[in-house]
Amino acid sequence: MTNPEIHFFPASEWVPNHPFLPVLVYRQVFDAAEKDRAHGFERRFSDAGWQGLWRNGVFSYQHYHVGAHEVLGIAEGKAELLIGGPEGATLEVRAGDCLVLPAGTGHMRISASDDFLVVGGYPPSQHADIETAAATPGELKIIATLPVPHSDPLYGTAGPLVSLWKEASGSPD
Repeated sequence: MTNPEIHFFPASEWVPNHPFLPVLVYRQVFDAAEKDRAHGFERRFSDAGWQGLWRNGVFSYQHYHVGAHEVLGIAEGKAELLIGGPEGATLEVRAGDCLVLPAGTGHMRISASDDFLVVGGYPPSQHADIETAAATPGELKIIATLPVPHSDPLYGTAGPLVSLWKEASGSPD
């Protein structure tokens, strides 16, 4: 099991970010024997109960989601992503890395290799919207109260996300 890097982002200009959940970055989650990382991410996410799986890239404009936490598995290539809004941090990601973004977290692609491919998904009963403007008070409440997933998208119910996010949220269960 790969332990994630933990990144906290305060609000950044019009991007709310999450008030208490950190971004998790898992580096190189597959061993060299994994030849089809896209399928590997899909299998892991699905086995962990994450849904709405898709294959694509990351938009080249700053955006965030109110109604869902999001997992991004880097299946191929490499990229520089701006995470946390306009005043956030540039993260370099490459094939085999995986990011989990709590609702409200700004993200965009700065640059990417031609073969850049992402597999994404969401926890059960959560649906991603695409927000490109400041959150309303009602949206900020949704972001702050969206349930913590019951499983880590890579490692299931025993994965680091479950304990890290429950601790950050103050949730006893």
